[in-house]
Amino acid sequence: MQVKLRLFFSRKSAMKQNNEIIEEITPLSNNDVFYIADRRKARFDFPIHCHEECELTFCQNANGARRTVGDSSEVIGDYDLVLITGSQLEHIWEQYKCESEEIKEITIQFSAETIPDVLLSKNQFFTIKNMLEKAQKGLCFPESAILKVYDSLVSLPAEKDGFYATLKFFAILYELSLCEEAYTLSSNSFSKVNINSDSRRVRLVQNYINEHYKEEIRLKQLSEMVKMSPVSFSRFFKLRTGKSLSDYIVDIRLGHAARLLFSTTNTVSEICYECGFNNISNFNRLFKKNKNCSPKEFREMYKKKSLL
Repeated sequence: MQVKLRLFFSRKSAMKQNNEIIEEITPLSNNDVFYIADRRKARFDFPIHCHEECELTFCQNANGARRTVGDSSEVIGDYDLVLITGSQLEHIWEQYKCESEEIKEITIQFSAETIPDVLLSKNQFFTIKNMLEKAQKGLCFPESAILKVYDSLVSLPAEKDGFYATLKFFAILYELSLCEEAYTLSSNSFSKVNINSDSRRVRLVQNYINEHYKEEIRLKQLSEMVKMSPVSFSRFFKLRTGKSLSDYIVDIRLGHAARLLFSTTNTVSEICYECGFNNISNFNRLFKKNKNCSPKEFREMYKKKSLL
């Protein structure tokens, strides 16, 4: 089923952010649970875009293509499956080094209200709720998870009965929600998402960092805030977040810097200091280490993607 997408440039956003990210008007009807498009194509040619609806995208036979979600950019293999629930999170799949002319792409778009809060609050939907929250930054699934849902996923477009198609779709979401190896893509600060720890102390520190990332932040200051010694707090923070405090602060600052690089005309130097870095050389080094490209290359990459 080939779908013709209706698009428009979000003029208000372009004027506000000095960029031209296409906002897709999806074909999803208010009367449907989801919309599905099953495509066969020789290349990726859709520019970077965003939309209000949630989206599950599966690609096959696209080894060497490059997927960008927010400030994350990765070269994909033969199988790629990504769930995006973040409203207005920019994303694109582009040809890059993919030589295949038999790309299979299945896109499922659904509203955030498809599964109401009254269901998500129930024990049986707990893992799905967690998955949908993580996917606000884009959630990528490993091949092992893809193979578990592969048969259901590729047969879903041919399902004629809407009720059974809905059950199959919910089953796919549930199976994917059980995958512990799925990983998030875009940074919190770029995707404008706050997914906080269940620890009150860590949450307090995260909120402080989010509000004061432009300023100098010291370990002693944060540890005193939660009434712990610096050594104990460092160990506690990494245990609860999976990142050292310094790495977490750098990630927050880099996420804000990445968004400013494509949404403003500020110089790299101006963005460096505006996001809490006090050394342009260190900023360039950390950006390249975390984003696999320099700040200048990142800005140019986003500019090119918007003109595809």
